[in-house]
Amino acid sequence: MVLTSQKHLFNIPSDVTYLNIASQSPAFKAIYDAGLEGLKQKNQPNTIAISDYFEPVIELKKLFAQLIGAKDYNRIATIPSVSYGMATVANNVVLKKGDEILVIDEQFPSNIYAWKKLAEKYDAKIRTIKNPGDSKQWNTSILNAINTNTALIAMGNIHWSNGCLFNLSAISKKAKSNSALLIIDGSQTIGALPFSIEEIKPDALICAGYKWLFGPYGCAYGYFGPYFDQGNPIEENWSNRLHSENFAGLTNYESDYKPMANRYSAGESGSFIYVKMQIAALKQVLQWTPSAIQDYCKQISSEAVSALRAIGCEIEEDESRTHHLFGIKLPSNMNVDAFKKELHNKKIFISFRGNYIRISCHLYNTADDFKPLVNCLASHLL
Repeated sequence: MVLTSQKHLFNIPSDVTYLNIASQSPAFKAIYDAGLEGLKQKNQPNTIAISDYFEPVIELKKLFAQLIGAKDYNRIATIPSVSYGMATVANNVVLKKGDEILVIDEQFPSNIYAWKKLAEKYDAKIRTIKNPGDSKQWNTSILNAINTNTALIAMGNIHWSNGCLFNLSAISKKAKSNSALLIIDGSQTIGALPFSIEEIKPDALICAGYKWLFGPYGCAYGYFGPYFDQGNPIEENWSNRLHSENFAGLTNYESDYKPMANRYSAGESGSFIYVKMQIAALKQVLQWTPSAIQDYCKQISSEAVSALRAIGCEIEEDESRTHHLFGIKLPSNMNVDAFKKELHNKKIFISFRGNYIRISCHLYNTADDFKPLVNCLASHLL
């Protein structure tokens, strides 16, 4: 599929340059309308049927399973956040003293704190794989760090600040050969970059829903592999138990959970408003396809990337990073404070991440959206 600009579907003001979807995605019209439909249903609770608590959630799980190539939607849990998903994983992992948990340098906090707490609980070690400044060497360092002491590897499939791609296929193979769990935070790629559960075979994939999946803030998804099939959820949600569809029999308390990952869905994750919005969003992403989104972002950003490199910015080589999200290391001869002020004045929205500015574009952008940024940056070189 070859995509063209979908700017007409979004309600971004014409005087705004928004290159910051990785922080918070805008809603397109179908999502907005779905949210209104949910509000109308909430306003008339007599129209809410028992099936409304379950059937839309099943549809949502099937859509997400399709997006990541999972064969069974029962391996999907609907959760409120990445931290909730990581806490669920940590709640079901037992370590030995001296075991190692591998993480990546400057990883996002939601994929760090749970492992620090787990390591403290079992007197295990956190091993951080530093960035050597070259993505190929970084991947080599990760692979070399995996050994018989490795119990768990927690990482994204890219680095969230600069888009550096990690070789998950090779990492997964070495993890499995050392009996280590592989836990992936897919928040910055799922929906904009192809991903296959069958190829990577992670033990868990946790993904925020409000970024590249265009859902409302407060929704996320979790894929849980066979390791977690008999695990313990961090809360006891009535709807995750067998036969919960039978409202008349809810006090016939059920000791068994629904199969696979259903036990991990959060309470009230059947929100009539959120689920409708999420379904509308996933249907559109599946129609566009992550592969076509990635190709479009490469097409509209390539000229700007060349221009930025020409004025002294450092950007990872094209084949070693994503194109929907990438980092720009600013030149040392730059007035950063003045640059930030002008960005604000000109309504150019990007993210600052450590030594990088982070660009994250999508189908509402065109090549023209990069020109104000390039010109603004060039004007503040000292």
